[in-house]
Amino acid sequence: MDDIVKAALKKWPNVPHCYGWLALDARGDWYLRDEPTQAAGPFPQSKGQRVVHDKLKDFICRNYECDERGAWFFQNGPQRVYVELEASPWVMGVQRTADGAGFTIATHIGEPVGAVRAAWVDEQGRLFLDTDAGFGIVRSPDMAVAADAVDANEWPVHECQADSLPARFGFLLSPQGAMRT
Repeated sequence: MDDIVKAALKKWPNVPHCYGWLALDARGDWYLRDEPTQAAGPFPQSKGQRVVHDKLKDFICRNYECDERGAWFFQNGPQRVYVELEASPWVMGVQRTADGAGFTIATHIGEPVGAVRAAWVDEQGRLFLDTDAGFGIVRSPDMAVAADAVDANEWPVHECQADSLPARFGFLLSPQGAMRT
């Protein structure tokens, strides 16, 4: 977390949390969701405006964390902005190593993943990885390389139903929706 964010938390410790205004899609893109966007439907049905400003994306990524409930948020100064997730808290990029003999994986915030414990394929054919860095979906542009890794028996693969994944891996797709229950 940025030092300026830590300082703001100390200065203003009781700022209310924000829900529904930020989302992460299955390709690792951030979306700002204003009131009309939220009123038009849940994420990802109604996405909002994709964040394209590099410094804003970097700021969000540096301050992206999880609370004790498995709800992911962006700490924006003193305010915790909870994130609506399309598929998982992490979006994984899979690439071949420079020598072509192996694979590297990084999260949507640019962090290396480490070991992959298992891979999961849901009913839509989406590939998820359970890793040292956490649980995440493989970005669709990287599926060909990830399929090569699966074919090479790099990761044990299991079938699953997408709706079972949040409970199994301890995350909330919609912190805002969880507040209503």
